[in-house]
Amino acid sequence: MQGIKDWIPTEKKVQYIQSLLRCGFDTIDFGSFVSPKAIPQMQDTAKVLAQLDLTKTESKLLAIVANVRGAEAAVVHSEIQYLGYPFSISENFQMRNTHKTIAQSIEALKEILSLAEVNKKEVVAYLSMGFGNPYGDPWGVEIVGEWTERLSAMGVKILSLSDTVGSSTPEIITYLFSKLIPKYPHIEFGAHLHTTPTAWHEKVDAAYKAGCRRFDGAIQGFGGCPMAKDELTGNMPTEKMLSYFTTEKVESSINTMSFESAYNEATKLFNQYH
Repeated sequence: MQGIKDWIPTEKKVQYIQSLLRCGFDTIDFGSFVSPKAIPQMQDTAKVLAQLDLTKTESKLLAIVANVRGAEAAVVHSEIQYLGYPFSISENFQMRNTHKTIAQSIEALKEILSLAEVNKKEVVAYLSMGFGNPYGDPWGVEIVGEWTERLSAMGVKILSLSDTVGSSTPEIITYLFSKLIPKYPHIEFGAHLHTTPTAWHEKVDAAYKAGCRRFDGAIQGFGGCPMAKDELTGNMPTEKMLSYFTTEKVESSINTMSFESAYNEATKLFNQYH
C-alpha cells in the first residue's frame, strides 16, 4: 500500500490487513513507522494497529522502521513482534532509501537491535542489493558474505536477502543461499525477491531448493521499488509462490479459502486506489 499515491482511509487498510490475518501467514508486514513526508500513506500505522483484531490469528506483526526514531515509536506497541530495517550494501541506494550513508546506517542498526532486545522484539534486517547492484557500486558474492558476517556479529538473527530492483538470477540466488545457510545456522535467512511477471518461478525455485524457507510476498505483486528501472518489476506475487509450494507438495499453514477472500479484498482495494 505504501506506494499508492491516493490516500487509503484507515478503516480500508484495517479491513484489508484483517483479511490477511485470517490466512495463516507466519508474519504480516502491516505498516511503517517512517516520516510522513517520505511515505504519507503510512502515517496512520499506529491507528491501524489500534483497530486490528488479533484475537483469532497466529500471525505475527512486522513494522518497517528506517531510523532509531521510528524504532522508538514501534517498540511501545506490544502487538508488534518484528522491526524490519532496510540496510543496503549499496551506498547509493542507502542514501536514496533512508538518506543515510552505510556507516550511519550501521550505527542506527546497532541502536535498533539494542532497543529491540530491551523491548522483547526481534529485528528483521533486509540486505538490499543482496543479489546485484545497478548503481555501479562494488558488488560481489564475497561482499554479501562480508556483510552477513558483520551483521551476524552485531546480533542479527533474521536476515532477508533483498532483490530490490529485480536484478537477481537463479544462479546467484542458488549460490548465496547454499553457501550462507550452512555457514550461519543461527540466522534465519529470507528471500525478499522482486521480479518481472515471467521470472518469478525460477527465482522462487532457486531459493527454495537452496534451502531458503522464509519468503516475502505481496498479493498480485503489487508495489515494488520506485527506483526499479523496469516498470514491470514488482514484488514477488504471493499467489504465485503459493501455487509453487502446492505443486512442490510443500506443507504450509495457509487457509486457501481465506487467502482467496484476501485476494479479492486486494483486487477491490488496488482497483479503487492506485
